[in-house]
Amino acid sequence: MSAVADTHTQDHHHGPAKGISRWLLTTNHKDIGSMYLIFSFTMFLLGGSMAMVIRAELFQPGLQIVEPEFFNQMTTMHGLIMVFGAVMPAFVGLANWMLPLMVGAPDMALPRMNNWSFWLLPCAFLILVSTLFMQGGAPDFGWTFYAPLSTTYGPPSTTFFIFAVHIMGVSSIMGAINVIATILNMRAPGMTLMKMPLFVWTWLITAFLLIAVMPVLAGVVTMMLMDIHFGTSFFDASGGGDPVLFQHVFWFFGHPEVYIMILPAFGAISHIVAAFSRKPLFGYASMVYAVGAIAIMSFMVWAHHMFTVGMPLAGQLFFMYATMLIAVPTGVKVFNWVTTMFRGSLSFEAPMLFSVAFIILFTIGGFSGLMLAIAPADFQYHDTYFVVAHFHYVLVPGAIFGIFASAYFWLPKWTGHMYDETLAKTHFWLSFIGMNLAFFPMHFLGLAGMPRRIPDYALQFTDFNMISSIGAFMFGATQLLFLFIVVKCARGGKKAPAKPWDGAEGLEWTVPSPAPYHTFSTPPEVK
Repeated sequence: MSAVADTHTQDHHHGPAKGISRWLLTTNHKDIGSMYLIFSFTMFLLGGSMAMVIRAELFQPGLQIVEPEFFNQMTTMHGLIMVFGAVMPAFVGLANWMLPLMVGAPDMALPRMNNWSFWLLPCAFLILVSTLFMQGGAPDFGWTFYAPLSTTYGPPSTTFFIFAVHIMGVSSIMGAINVIATILNMRAPGMTLMKMPLFVWTWLITAFLLIAVMPVLAGVVTMMLMDIHFGTSFFDASGGGDPVLFQHVFWFFGHPEVYIMILPAFGAISHIVAAFSRKPLFGYASMVYAVGAIAIMSFMVWAHHMFTVGMPLAGQLFFMYATMLIAVPTGVKVFNWVTTMFRGSLSFEAPMLFSVAFIILFTIGGFSGLMLAIAPADFQYHDTYFVVAHFHYVLVPGAIFGIFASAYFWLPKWTGHMYDETLAKTHFWLSFIGMNLAFFPMHFLGLAGMPRRIPDYALQFTDFNMISSIGAFMFGATQLLFLFIVVKCARGGKKAPAKPWDGAEGLEWTVPSPAPYHTFSTPPEVK
């Protein structure tokens, strides 16, 4: 026992263990953050390759490449992998890496649980991806898995999908508990709540959202499981159930989930815009309150996904106005970012380019969201490509550009080297052009009436679909350049100073680059 304790203390002072056990057994927040980020990028490439199958099939009308059944499996798996496998783990990775550095803590509050919550994810996605090779194929009912498509008509692999969702949910809840415990208990002396960096605030609020909605998702997939195997009829009208009940429960999880995928990006973008404007963030307190308001209101708008189910007029009016109201705190943030840049001493390195694109394109996504919020108009837009355009304008320039901006911003701190700025700017411009080419035409396709989730379409939609597919392939291929930039930066290059960006503020810029394996063994004082 004493020998074990001895080696443990030595390890504690000398840095990481050697070999594979370092990664399997690590409790260090930086290692776990890196593993989350690597896992998330792997899933991003996998989900992206599925999107390439979808866009290749839609390049021209008719059935070219895949069977309609497989096409539906691709649309479903692409959505599930991007939401649960790419975007969410990326933000958890950023949280693991940066939160302890930002609040001056030596590590996350619950390091062993941290390790466990990571390793559950590869298991969950192994199960999910393996459904592609099962009899009857992978889930093919859309990423929203509406009953009875998923319960009565789903493939046999639906049960494995439910199991995978449960494991992801457990991982998310443990990660969220860890974030809350770290932020509330381990801040450096002198760091009051209203002195916390905005990224810390957005993650604190996101963690509470996760704990609130993940059990709802667990509940709805458990009800599906009972319907499939145990003869209950929660969602089966012939047994006294109601398929619309599924939508209510799912979207009560699903709408706050959308904000879970965007709030951490709001925090990161706030740091980046302030750093490259060389000014303090305008309206810090109003930003904190706006994030809190968004989180609370996200529970009051779920049925705007359901305007066409035949709900009473009073319900339609309530959800219509509530949805429009949630645009107000979002507008506050956009105003604050623009005001921070106003008359600042701006420079446009890669993190800032991604941040400015984030603000402009995310706002476009917000405006199409306001259009979708108008209940009578939504009857026209519902289940068309307009909806696909809307949520990709929120999630690609929102969540994914936010992740890229954060990665470039903090990469020098992680690796100790400066990345190649020319290549990073190339990555930005190709991503920016590809993303707009891919998703902007979808607005017109949807307004002209092209339904989503179909492998074939009428001839009049050909030109816009071709443009869209070309843009998608351009955006997808460009992400390999990002991989090259990160690997090149990790392997060497110009040494990064402790504070590579002269406008950056915060405790994370007080430690050397690369950040040592153990930081803040004595907590810093925050004045």
